[in-house]
Amino acid sequence: VQLQASGGGLVQAGGSLRLSCAASGRTSSSFAWGWFRQAPGKDREFVASISRSGGQTYYADSVKGRFTISRDNPKNTVYLQMINLKPEDTAVYYCAAVTGYGVELIFVRESNYNYWGRGTLVTVSS
Repeated sequence: VQLQASGGGLVQAGGSLRLSCAASGRTSSSFAWGWFRQAPGKDREFVASISRSGGQTYYADSVKGRFTISRDNPKNTVYLQMINLKPEDTAVYYCAAVTGYGVELIFVRESNYNYWGRGTLVTVSS
C-alpha cells in the first residue's frame, strides 16, 4: 500500500486549503484514516481520524471546528478540509491508514497506523 498526500502550500492566515491523500495497492474501504502534522522543532501530533464506515470522526481540540476529515472510497482518497487557518497550523501534514479493525473505530496514536504517506507542507503566513 502506498499513500500519496497532496494539496499543501502557502496561504495567509484566515485562508483555506484542502489536503488529499490517495491510496494505491489496496482498496481504501478497508482503511480507517488519520491525519497527523509535525511543526518545525516539534513532535508529530494527531490532527483527525475517520472510521472505515465514515460515520465516526475525531479531531484534536486545536483544529475542532476548523478542519473536516472526509473520505471517498471509490477514489481511494481521504481529504482534510482546513478553513480559518492560523500560523500555528504551519506543519508538514501526513496521512496514515490502518486496516484490520472494526468499521466504526477511529485511531489517534501513531502506533495504531500501518501505512504512512510522505507528507505535504502547509505554511500559514500571518
